[in-house]
Amino acid sequence: MSNLRKLELPPQGLKTLFGVQDQNIKYLETLFSVSIGARGNEIMIDGDADHIRKVEQIFRDFAELFDEGNQFTDKELRDAFKQIADDTAYSLKDYFTRSRFNPSGKKAVAPKTANQRKYIEAIQDKDLTFGIGPAGTGKSFLAVAMAVQALFEKKVSRIILTRPAVEAGEKLGFLPGDLQDKVDPYLRPLYDALFDLVDNERVTKMLEKRIIEIAPLAFMRGRTLSDAFIILDEAQNTTGEQMKMFLTRIGFGSKVVVTGDITQIDLPRGQRSGLKEAERVLQNIEEIEFVYFGKKDVVRHRLVQLIVEAYEDNSEDNPQNDR
Repeated sequence: MSNLRKLELPPQGLKTLFGVQDQNIKYLETLFSVSIGARGNEIMIDGDADHIRKVEQIFRDFAELFDEGNQFTDKELRDAFKQIADDTAYSLKDYFTRSRFNPSGKKAVAPKTANQRKYIEAIQDKDLTFGIGPAGTGKSFLAVAMAVQALFEKKVSRIILTRPAVEAGEKLGFLPGDLQDKVDPYLRPLYDALFDLVDNERVTKMLEKRIIEIAPLAFMRGRTLSDAFIILDEAQNTTGEQMKMFLTRIGFGSKVVVTGDITQIDLPRGQRSGLKEAERVLQNIEEIEFVYFGKKDVVRHRLVQLIVEAYEDNSEDNPQNDR
């Protein structure tokens, strides 16, 4: 017995939905194991009844969003399809009306994986969130985007971005220039995220007025950071003492995000990572959220995902690599 279902869409909506060379629909077919075709303005879906219902809901949501004047790119649609396939309680409407946000008016930001969405929701709901996972999973960029949004919505009065200045094979003392010149290279990824999200002139003015502060972790000692959005990046390179110092700087009205990759610790041999210790000590506190990213969440060049997988396969924690 055929489960064939039919829907109608306006021609322009159909073109947007199917994408260049039908790539969007072909991808959707692989995610839900259905067959999708079109005749005129009519879409036909065939396959398993449950999968048809899910795809039909995607199309109904699309039609409604399209009628409301929403814009879509092929990549956004495919990202949304993937997240719906991973979590069928999630919908196309959720993706385009709740998950996407534009922190400063320059660039729209949207989670590209289910874990990225969970991370954004955790930052919204909790005062302290840990994002732990490999490079390229969007931990730092999304945290900076959320900080910018909080600042522009006047939920906080300043942003503080910090990192431990730990050498990854280089010696800080041999770098040229004064102290600021020496530590700036360690903080550059945070600058890059900011300038990607906010106009250069605006960022420069906010840095001058110290509405946005970017500083090494050591500069946090002795301060109480109230009414601020604070991000500690590369937290795997903190010591236990540094992590405790940082977490006890949190003041009233502040929101804190700690990011790190426990597979890339550059501390001297024998020194325990403050991020690993915090994970163990704070895991059971309900007001704190830990969000974990994996290789499936890597959103950089596909080669980065392959590199992450190769290193995971050859890590000391992999029993197959024991000698």
